[in-house]
Parts: sequence; structure tokens; C-alpha cells
Amino acid sequence: QVQLVESGGGLVQPGGSLRLSCAASGIIFGANPMGWYRQAPSKQREMVALSGVTTTYADSVKGRFAISRDNAKKTVYLQMDSLKPEDTAVYYCYYRGAGASYWGQGTQVTVSS
Repeated sequence: QVQLVESGGGLVQPGGSLRLSCAASGIIFGANPMGWYRQAPSKQREMVALSGVTTTYADSVKGRFAISRDNAKKTVYLQMDSLKPEDTAVYYCYYRGAGASYWGQGTQVTVSS
């Protein structure tokens, strides 16, 4: 059974930083796509960063966010720097394997002064 557990969200001032973590279990932590999506109120869920054979970032976060993986810990991270109010959203961990997509429960990130 695949489980994705996020942590690290919270309230931060504009310009600040946060690091999200997603601990995975029940998966083979190889080159399968794994990463982060986010959903702001009244908006569709959007891809933020994906890591697999290649690494992809949304244009809105390029140069500010960085995704990384610790294969030994089966954990993927999202380092978020220079945060802006428009980054406020629920952030979801995502994994795709064996023809199925899996999601974490989400962690709230709020950027506000």
C-alpha cells in the first residue's frame, strides 16, 4: 500500500523559506515521477516540481524552489525560497507508479506578513 506523508508547511513572511518533506512507503523509490503539486483556494491543482528521469519546475517557481530526493530515506523534499503571497496553497506530494497516481494528504503553506 502506497503512503505519502507530507510535513513542513506553515506560516512564513514574504521572502522567507520553508522546506517540505514527503516520506514514502510501499513504493520502489526509483526513477518513477515523484514531486509536488499545489492548490490555492478557488484554483485548479497545478504542478510545482517533479523529479524522475528529468526534473521539471513550474515557470512561477523556477529559480526559487528546488526539489531533491533521498533514496535511502524514500523521501522527497521541496526547498522553497523567496516565498511570495501567491505561493500560498495546500501542497500535495505526488507519486506515479504501476500505472497509478498517488497523493499525500496535503500540507498548508501560507505566505503572509
